[in-house]
Amino acid sequence: MRFPLYTVRAALLALFAAGAIAQSSAPMAATQEASPPQSAPVSSGNNPPASPAADQPKPAAGNNDAIEPATTIKLTTNEVNVVFTVTDKHGKRITDMKQNDFRVVDDNKPPEEIRSFYAETNLPLQVGLLIDASNSVRDRFKFEQESAIEFLNQTVRRGDDKAFVVGFDATPEVTQDFTDDTEALARGVRELRPGGGTALYDALYYACRDKLLKAPKRTTVRRAVILLSDGEDNLSHVTREEAIEMAQRAEAIVYTISTNVSGTKGAGDKVLERIADATGGRAFFPFQIRDVANAFVEIQDELRSQYAVSYKPADFKADGHYRTIEILANNRKDLRVRARRGYYAPVQ
Repeated sequence: MRFPLYTVRAALLALFAAGAIAQSSAPMAATQEASPPQSAPVSSGNNPPASPAADQPKPAAGNNDAIEPATTIKLTTNEVNVVFTVTDKHGKRITDMKQNDFRVVDDNKPPEEIRSFYAETNLPLQVGLLIDASNSVRDRFKFEQESAIEFLNQTVRRGDDKAFVVGFDATPEVTQDFTDDTEALARGVRELRPGGGTALYDALYYACRDKLLKAPKRTTVRRAVILLSDGEDNLSHVTREEAIEMAQRAEAIVYTISTNVSGTKGAGDKVLERIADATGGRAFFPFQIRDVANAFVEIQDELRSQYAVSYKPADFKADGHYRTIEILANNRKDLRVRARRGYYAPVQ
């Protein structure tokens, strides 16, 4: 039986087309199987965890099979960074100690590993300047503004450090956001005008949660808050301890400068001492107006003479537990180490 010529040609063309499709589709399938799945963003162990929804990548539009449980990877780091200051019994800073001169105790246990130690002060600085602008500080307000501006001019290094300015009375107000421009920071300080009540705890809570915790942190940084206030609070929605907890979560050292002009320590001064002590900072009580500038100079010097240690805690659990921190000087009972008292483990 003979087939027409056009029928033979059609059959041959069909065979060639089928072979070409098989050859081209095989490597494409292999490529799809070999491509690795994309993982979710890595969560830092020292910051409060993001909400579960925020950790999940969004599926591509029109593709219901884009996300599978096996493709989502969530990692939690457990590295703790602590900045601390060492002084002798007279309050003089000690700046020449080595890693072996200290021991760290985390939740009553030595750490599993010390990952880094800095005996220098060139780490980038993120600093918040919080100035009480309530009626209670009106007497020395102008001088305190100028002292704060001088502090920023001497402390903030262009290209390395960043600072922001918050004034507060009944509510906190950002008059200058994060910048390394000291002229812009000075304008932010001069914009402040005294008046109204005092919500000190709300201001500290806001500065730590909404500014420091959300600031980019590509490398190890030192975070500090300089708080000028009389310590009296009559309008806050959060408590003193809640404000301290947020400062600890932000890994911020809080330095307080009292604006009390009575000549004797009051109840507000005890509040300032508690905040500074819990975060590894220091409280200043400049009863004379010229001492305000001296307090800023002391803070500036201390920020440039600190140590920083990074370690992996032993028996670490991401359970939201509060873990205590203690840094001790080996064989030197005459030395005092100031550091934050603890931190909150993240919740996985």
